[in-house]
Amino acid sequence: MKKKPLVLIGLSGTGKTTVSKIIGSKDKNVIDIDSAIEKKAGVSIESIFEEKGEETFRSLETEVLAESVESADIIAAGGGAILAAENRQLLREKAQVVWLTAKVETLAKQLSTSHARPLLSDSQAVVQKLKAMHRDRVAYYMLAADHVVATDGYTPQQVADIVQDLYEAQQEESTRKEVVGLADGRHYKVAVGRYASKNIVGLVPDKAKKAAIITQKGIGVEVETGKEQKVFFVEDGEKAKQLATVGELCSAFAAWGMTRNDVVVSVGGGVVTDLGGFTAACYHRGISAVHVSTTVLGQIDAAIGGKTGVNLPEGKNLVGAFWQPAGVICDIASLDTLPHREFMSGLGELAKYHFIAESMRYNKQLTREIPVLASLSLAEVVAACVRIKADVVAADEREGGLRAILNYGHTLAHALETAGSYDLRHGEAVAIGLVYAAELAFLLGRIDSARVAEHREIVEGFGLRWQLPENVSDETLVELFTRDKKALAGITFVLDSPTGIDPVVISDTAVLLEALAAMRSHA
Repeated sequence: MKKKPLVLIGLSGTGKTTVSKIIGSKDKNVIDIDSAIEKKAGVSIESIFEEKGEETFRSLETEVLAESVESADIIAAGGGAILAAENRQLLREKAQVVWLTAKVETLAKQLSTSHARPLLSDSQAVVQKLKAMHRDRVAYYMLAADHVVATDGYTPQQVADIVQDLYEAQQEESTRKEVVGLADGRHYKVAVGRYASKNIVGLVPDKAKKAAIITQKGIGVEVETGKEQKVFFVEDGEKAKQLATVGELCSAFAAWGMTRNDVVVSVGGGVVTDLGGFTAACYHRGISAVHVSTTVLGQIDAAIGGKTGVNLPEGKNLVGAFWQPAGVICDIASLDTLPHREFMSGLGELAKYHFIAESMRYNKQLTREIPVLASLSLAEVVAACVRIKADVVAADEREGGLRAILNYGHTLAHALETAGSYDLRHGEAVAIGLVYAAELAFLLGRIDSARVAEHREIVEGFGLRWQLPENVSDETLVELFTRDKKALAGITFVLDSPTGIDPVVISDTAVLLEALAAMRSHA
């Protein structure tokens, strides 16, 4: 059986063409998509852009890519080939995809004098252009890639050797089974993988006769629990997370005849799993819950660990319970159709986990080694974050100590969400909160300015913005800090230091305002 072609994707300058040629010298049929387009059109790519525009180029790109996957062993795709949904679907079905990455500064050095790349030849600074491209494309690269190879510090030959090994070892993705273990011996499974929702029957408790499916219209993910099941739709967005909704659901469960042996299955993002988990915790003083998470944010964070809750007008998640699920499904296929902004929101939590993993490595709190998250494919990232959170939850189920580090970036994030009536997505607010926490740590002498810059770099590396919204005052944000559910004797922030991140109580509002001012001055 013919191997699937291995397709190289990534921004211009990452070495896709060079690496493919090196591999091609080993009797592989190699196609460079840009060259194939020029051959098909009879003119240069630059001419296509100038005379017919980018839309015509993208149409040709899709046509040539579809032809190439049928005949090539190695394909060097154009930097923007993954923007089209039909191209991503084609690659998922018929190719193994390697995403070549590099720091923007590295790429800029290689491209600053290039005239062969129409989207990089205008008067704007190449670095800024590349940053914008990365921000616009990072989600699509993540969705398309089976493997990620960082090229910084490696020669083209070394990169080619790594890619060659991936080509030879390619195999179909399988569902990963992670386990969240708790201190008293309780545990539950987390299934991670494309189409992992097919495994739900094995996670639903045998004693259950009925399964209440809580979801939102438009989620589009259907599950078959093997039980008598009924779907209960809730409102879209954060407005679903209200005590009134919990009451309505519990009444509906009672009218349907659900007992304490039955199960609630939450299908959706963090809003749905928070709401579904809390409703399960309340009905009959607690029935089983299974989460089928359909967002990046939910899969790497919200659905794992048993924290549930709803909002009050005074703040987010002020009413809730710790209620561990019977199992969790992280179906990577559900992310394919996730709205772009929702996908990007999840990357804010992913940036948080980058720093948490660093801290836990330093303090030897990880039971298994976790690679740098930016070096992993999407399925691997989700599984790695599940393992990180599993270790945190196992050590501190009810947030009495270590678990507080999961709130890194969240004190400002929750204030921003409340101040803006949740106009910001949660992960977008967390990304801003991470940089604010770094500014605050710097003012307190815990870290240096280079570490603050690193926070900005990591956030930008995930395609996110860290600038404060202009429509909320610093004084309003500080006042909202005091309403945070973690505010006891002062305002609690999780802050960075050379030995890791940990909670710090701050009572001096002047330093909080100074850190906000520093954020605005750097924007």
